[in-house]
Amino acid sequence: MPRLAIGPEFPRELSALAQPVRRDAVVALRRFLLNVSGAPHPERVRGARDPRVATLRLTEGHRGVVVRQRDVYWLRTLLPDPEAWSYARRHRYGVNPAIGVVEEWDAEALERVEPALRRSARSARLFAPICDGDLLGLGLDLAALPLFRLVTTEADVAALEPLLPPTQYVPLAVLARGGSLSEAWRELNAWRATEQEPGPIDPEDLYAALRRSPDRAAFVSDKVALDRVLEAPAWCTFLYPPQHRLARAARFEHPVLVVGGAGTGKTVVALHRAAHLAARGAGPVLLVTFSQSLADELSAKLDLLIEDEVVRKRVEVDNAERLAVRIVAGAEGRRPPLVGPGARSLAQLTEDALRLLSISTGDLLDDVDPGRKPYRHMVVDEAQDISPAQWRLLRAAVPRARDDLFVVGDPHQRVTDTKVALGAVGIPAVQHSLDRSHRLPQELLSFAVRLRGGSPSPGLVKGVTDLSAFSSARHGERPVVRAYDSPEAELGGLRGTIDAWLADGVPAREIAVGARDQRFVRAAKRALTGLDVRASTFQQLKGLEFERVALIGVAEGVVPAPPPEEPYARARALQRERSILFVACTRARSMLYISHSGRGSPFLPL
Repeated sequence: MPRLAIGPEFPRELSALAQPVRRDAVVALRRFLLNVSGAPHPERVRGARDPRVATLRLTEGHRGVVVRQRDVYWLRTLLPDPEAWSYARRHRYGVNPAIGVVEEWDAEALERVEPALRRSARSARLFAPICDGDLLGLGLDLAALPLFRLVTTEADVAALEPLLPPTQYVPLAVLARGGSLSEAWRELNAWRATEQEPGPIDPEDLYAALRRSPDRAAFVSDKVALDRVLEAPAWCTFLYPPQHRLARAARFEHPVLVVGGAGTGKTVVALHRAAHLAARGAGPVLLVTFSQSLADELSAKLDLLIEDEVVRKRVEVDNAERLAVRIVAGAEGRRPPLVGPGARSLAQLTEDALRLLSISTGDLLDDVDPGRKPYRHMVVDEAQDISPAQWRLLRAAVPRARDDLFVVGDPHQRVTDTKVALGAVGIPAVQHSLDRSHRLPQELLSFAVRLRGGSPSPGLVKGVTDLSAFSSARHGERPVVRAYDSPEAELGGLRGTIDAWLADGVPAREIAVGARDQRFVRAAKRALTGLDVRASTFQQLKGLEFERVALIGVAEGVVPAPPPEEPYARARALQRERSILFVACTRARSMLYISHSGRGSPFLPL
């Protein structure tokens, strides 16, 4: 029986095929996995740069490209026949000798680049001061070392980026900008997804390398596992190394804080950590987020992520306000009224819940009797908007023991006035950072950072966090900003834009329209009558993502609304408004459209 690993591109390419073609490809792949009669067989590729590469004819006119080593098959991609043969000839594969992950090289393109580098290599070569041993110690490929020795400028390294595995490019880029060998090693080590096994790395062991590369391969052993990988959203299956390292860590001895910019996968990490703790932890798990709408979203995603119903029931999803209400209701025998005479404010209910929780758990040390707490593990998403009183409640709801609190957030996406460091509320968390956005193209990210101001932001951590290390994994479309003479013309432009996006084949569920207040949201809904497209306030888009996003009414006097006169209150209000617009802009995966009538918002980058 073959050991089959699916690459992340394959399910996307499969889903793009017409249904009958897709069905035939899946049937063929099931036969291959089961090694039964009529299964496709690997066909050798003439002129291949890697002799292990073969193709599988999965359906009429389409082939899968596989990398084969004995009984291990890594299914890289699914393409029309001519493109599949070309892809198979063009690429070669290897194992990084320093951290053991699998690597893919565009060998054909590198062969074309080498003469140009050789012609320009008459000046001082960039890596001349660094010996071969030091470069090889950073996992650089021995066969590619002569090519790297031809590099003369940092621009040369940047030009090589699309042709190299990231684990080759990253250390080169650090050295090219003047970084030290130790800095280059730290950057490379961030691509390690699992703990290093004892002993040397075998560069010929493809199976072990694929096991160390959860972002590049998912092994399937039967039809059920195959269908799940092919049908589930990519975030359920493929985690980038920094995400995998945090979500699947065997244990954390202290509370954990993961700080990351928009699109770095904080929520994905939170979901996978909750699932991991539910399957392997020591008791019930509470996943906390900012609002009830986000709690509903996360609950639905957990339903996709966790197949085992017993394990799924171990995770509750809620927000801090509802947790306080539930604790008070449990103690008082009825749900406390939130409106009307005798009603308590949410702040009062939070304090009452904390007092009740302290009484019920007593004064025993948490690590002696952790079972007296309502939850054993807690995962907190959108942490930047949780108040100090709510933090104290959350801290009291889990024992002070290993794997107690796992917190993710981004101070730059705060939409409230909360600016609390976790240490100030009794949570001395160990901080980790995610600084690579996999949602936003670089063009959109740069626009959003300029809009946000890029200034350091307080909260969650002692001191401030900034956006200086925030970058994107890919390039894409620049955001579009449109100015109109009147609100009517702006709404007409919105309708035309959404119609065009739908005509491009973008599903309505992957389009969102946002505005600063309900007045503009209602106007957008009227303009989009007959279209099943989501229209919400900026705040209601928090925590969500869409393929394309249109923001309207981003005009002076609307974004921001007139702030108070008092200087300190004015500064806080303006920064909060900036953050709210930043959050709305960063919901888009591929395209952002912004419009206004009259003068545009002063927040918009020039």
